[in-house]
Amino acid sequence: MAIAPVRPKGPHLNALRAFEAAARLGSFTAAAEELSVTPGAVTQHIKALEAWAGAPLFFRNARGVVLNPLAEELLPGFTLAFDQLGAAVQALRTKAAPGKIKVAALPSIAQLWLPPRLGRLRKAAPDIAVSVVAMETPPNLAREPFDLTLFYSAAPLGVDEIEVSKDRIFPACAPDIAARLASLSDLNSETLLHDGAWANDWDMWLSAQPDAGAITRSGTVHSLFSVALEEARHGGGVLIAHEALVQPLLESGELVRPFAESLELPARIVARIAPAFSRSAAFKQVREFVLSQHL
Repeated sequence: MAIAPVRPKGPHLNALRAFEAAARLGSFTAAAEELSVTPGAVTQHIKALEAWAGAPLFFRNARGVVLNPLAEELLPGFTLAFDQLGAAVQALRTKAAPGKIKVAALPSIAQLWLPPRLGRLRKAAPDIAVSVVAMETPPNLAREPFDLTLFYSAAPLGVDEIEVSKDRIFPACAPDIAARLASLSDLNSETLLHDGAWANDWDMWLSAQPDAGAITRSGTVHSLFSVALEEARHGGGVLIAHEALVQPLLESGELVRPFAESLELPARIVARIAPAFSRSAAFKQVREFVLSQHL
């Protein structure tokens, strides 16, 4: 009677994924955040992989973990493999549901810049459905299921990126407050509104204006630009506005610019496109109705 030998089993895919993320990011905690698991789960996966391999992959010390020479040698191959797997999964998702598009965007862009453009797309291409996830940091398009990301960036454009808007800042407020602002010194009688994520906006704009050294920078701080913007719209103070985010309110007259001077910043709104999505028919419509420079 033939004997069927037990086939050796390889390591679990989750263990390999945990190793690659921890080695690439240099941290079990960062790997856990990227993989949406606990640091303890990453630790157990890597222990299981080391037990299977019969060799350690990290040096452990009081300050954390460091790759050993074996892990450093292996990491590029694992990263390439998971990038290729991610690209294959993205291609599957794009081809299986070509009309469903997932966008990741900075919260202020998702709340203020994107909606009118998605409205244009809906009218022009009602068969395309766009879902939007607001997040503070860009996702990894090689691994995460997004077709497009929209974030501010000052880095040189990559081959898969498009600049969609410059970033110019200037004070903006409700019309009744603007009527009281004849000169920069009048700002000392008003509440300056600050967004915590762009905490230096007032300093940068005032530093670019002559004779602004005596202007008080203090005021109220909000954790979201959209919250600070709503307070400005309702007469709560003067906000340093980002042009691309407030243009509709300026056009409607709900906000006005009390001073003509603006300051262009190095960062701008940049769209990054997943390779599989860039080759799809839907991308042409998204580029025309969402990523164009003007509404």
